[in-house]
Amino acid sequence: MNPKIIPIVRFFGLFLLIAGISYFLFDRLIPARKPLISINLTSKTTPTPTTSKKTGVLNFEGPKTETCPLTGELYTKAEKDLWSIKRPLTVVIENHADSRPQSGLQNADIVYEAVAEGGITRFLAVYYCAAQKGAPNRYDVGPVRSARTYFLDLAAEYSDYPLYTHVGGANCSAATPGGPCTTNRKAQAIEQIASYGWNNKGTWSDLSQFSLSYKVCRREPERTGEVRDTEHTMYCSTAELWQTAASRGLTNITEINKSSWDKNFRSWNFKQKDESVSPVVANTISFDFWPGYQDYAVTWTYNSSANNYLRQNGGKNLIDFNDDQTLSAKNLIIQFVKESRSIDEHGHNLYEVVGSGSGILFQNGNKLDITWSKLGRTSRTVFKNASGKEINFVPGNVWIEILPKNNTISYENPKQS
Repeated sequence: MNPKIIPIVRFFGLFLLIAGISYFLFDRLIPARKPLISINLTSKTTPTPTTSKKTGVLNFEGPKTETCPLTGELYTKAEKDLWSIKRPLTVVIENHADSRPQSGLQNADIVYEAVAEGGITRFLAVYYCAAQKGAPNRYDVGPVRSARTYFLDLAAEYSDYPLYTHVGGANCSAATPGGPCTTNRKAQAIEQIASYGWNNKGTWSDLSQFSLSYKVCRREPERTGEVRDTEHTMYCSTAELWQTAASRGLTNITEINKSSWDKNFRSWNFKQKDESVSPVVANTISFDFWPGYQDYAVTWTYNSSANNYLRQNGGKNLIDFNDDQTLSAKNLIIQFVKESRSIDEHGHNLYEVVGSGSGILFQNGNKLDITWSKLGRTSRTVFKNASGKEINFVPGNVWIEILPKNNTISYENPKQS
């Protein structure tokens, strides 16, 4: 062997050895199931929450007097102390049949769902208030997947520099190696992120997994008890994502310009009473995103005992892996938008969430025809009733199903005895 090559080979071998040892240590010393959130409350009058030994989830005591700006739900002062030093966190979570059960969707305050590719849907989950209690799993959200442009438009409602978590995304790429860019410009999410300033020093709110450490996100191929393909295995820690944002100068304040994340944010109205209508109008709500894709057909069933809706995909309950409970929603919105399918050789789709259109609101077992409007990328989506008055949500989490115009929604009344 050439003597000049030997040092290079030795260095490369040493690098591989150190990398392997580091991976082993991280995998063994950072277990998946462990309490995540370390609490350092500045208020001496606020009781410190306790941690459940069984689940690692925080228990908060005291009166619930503090309103979550995203859901209208009431929380304790201790919980508000935790969220008030942060800004909302958005995470792209996949819904491929092989990714289920997902982790962390029930801890989201708001969840959007739209087709990502080939009739397969994807979620944009927004975390702020409910997530402060933590979860049994250290890496509590996932599987995390790639960015889409319409999710950027929705994330932009939660700050001028929203925390946006993803694994890569649609970008200017070639159909063949070495060829020209064949991605439609409107679908180039990675380029759009850069143009919005989300990668700039002081406003680096883009939380692409490629820029994050193993402590923040990691692959867990056997997490659910079955070995999954690589693309379905990326999980992240909400606590570490928020910590990463803070290290970049993005807490509740953008340090570089001293502006609050919510300076332009507007909360929805949450004045609707949390009580079932009588008689119940909509007992089951069913729809397809694309016809023929039964694994992604959705049914929401009204649960009168909790006055919420329970989720099914492909005829099976959709479970949150963190607590093994069926996903539920207090408020369910169907938002009809213009769909543009396969706009380039890569099969990218577009959904026009900026603009206006019609929709349906389901809450308290009732059904209400509504309209929606969003004036610009950073504007809040506003939902109104047929009279033009902004709707009232029931305090609680909100799911927004983004469907192509003219899709059929089926809902059934309960059988009367």
